[in-house]
Amino acid sequence: MRLFIGLDVSLAKTAICVVSEHGKIVREAEIASEPEVLSRWLYGLDRRIAMVGLEAGPLSQWLHRGLIEAGLDAVLMETRQVKGAVKAMPIKTDRRDAEGIARLLHLGWFRPVHCKSVSAQETRAVLGARKAIQQNMIALEMSLRGLLRNFGLKVGAISRGQFEARIRDLTDSNLMLETTTAPMLRARASLRLELAALEKQVRQLAQEDSVCRRLMTMPGIGAVVALTFRAAVDDPTRFRTSKRIGPWVGLTPARNQSGERDVSSGITKAEDVSLRRALCQAATVMMNRGRSTWLRTWGAQLAHRRGRKIAMVALARRIAVILHRIWVDGTTFQPDAAPKIA
Repeated sequence: MRLFIGLDVSLAKTAICVVSEHGKIVREAEIASEPEVLSRWLYGLDRRIAMVGLEAGPLSQWLHRGLIEAGLDAVLMETRQVKGAVKAMPIKTDRRDAEGIARLLHLGWFRPVHCKSVSAQETRAVLGARKAIQQNMIALEMSLRGLLRNFGLKVGAISRGQFEARIRDLTDSNLMLETTTAPMLRARASLRLELAALEKQVRQLAQEDSVCRRLMTMPGIGAVVALTFRAAVDDPTRFRTSKRIGPWVGLTPARNQSGERDVSSGITKAEDVSLRRALCQAATVMMNRGRSTWLRTWGAQLAHRRGRKIAMVALARRIAVILHRIWVDGTTFQPDAAPKIA
C-alpha cells in the first residue's frame, strides 16, 4: 500500500499525518524538526512511501534537502495553495494542517516549489543581512528627525555623509538633546560601517560570478539586482521559456472571472517579493537615469501611451525576461537590437 505523508513544520516540532492510497489516515505523530529524526521515523513505516510533502518555508527547505539526501521522495508545496486548501477546515491545528497537506498530496492538487541550492541560500542571506542593516539605519535617521522636530529643529534635505554633522549642529546648544542623540548617532555610525563592509562583499560576489557580470551589462542592473535575480531563479533551466519569468515573479495582471464577470486588476504579486522589488527599482533607474537603449525607448513609448506606472511594471517584467535569456544563452545585453525571446 502506497502512503502519502504530510509534514506541518514548526521550529521545534513537526506534525506528521500518514494517509493511505485509499484516503484513510494510517498514522499520526509529532516529532522533532530534524532531518535525521524525520528520516528515521519515516523509514520505520512498514509500507511503501509514495511522497512526502512540506509547505514551503525557511525551515522546510533545510528539512527537504535532508529528506532528499536520505533517499525519500520529498516535495515542497506552494504556500498560497496549501493555505487556501486548509483554510476550509473549521478548526486549525498543526495536526489538521498535516492532514490537509497529506490529502493534497493524495489528490495530486498541489504545485511543487523549487528548493534553492545552498549557494543561492547563502547569497540570499548576505543580501538579507545588507537589507536589514540598511533598514535599521534608515529607521534611526527617521527617529532622529522626528525627535528633533518636536523642538522645531528641522534637519531638512541632507546627504548621508553630512547627516551626523547636521544633527550635532542642531543640538549644540541643548545638553539634554545632545545626551539623547549621541547614542543614536554612535549606533548609526556603527551601522554605516557594517553596511559599507557588506556592500563591498556584495560587489565582490557579483564580480566573481560570470553570470552576474553578464547580467550587469544591462543598464540599471547593479550588483544587488544581479545577485538577487541569480539567487531567486537559481536554476534557469526550470523555466521552459523565458516568458514564464513574468508570471512567476508576479508581474502579470491578476484576473477574476466568473460567469458574466471578468475583472483584470493589478499584478498578482506572486513568489519572491525581494526580486519583484529589485526589478521595479532597476526599471525606475533605467527610465530616469539609464543611457539610451532600445529597451529604454520602448519603456518611454509605453509610458506615453499607457502611463508611467503601467510602463514601469511592464519594463520590470521585460527586464526579467531578457536577464533570463542572457543567462541561458551566455550572451550580454545588446543596447541597439532587441533579442529574440523564446
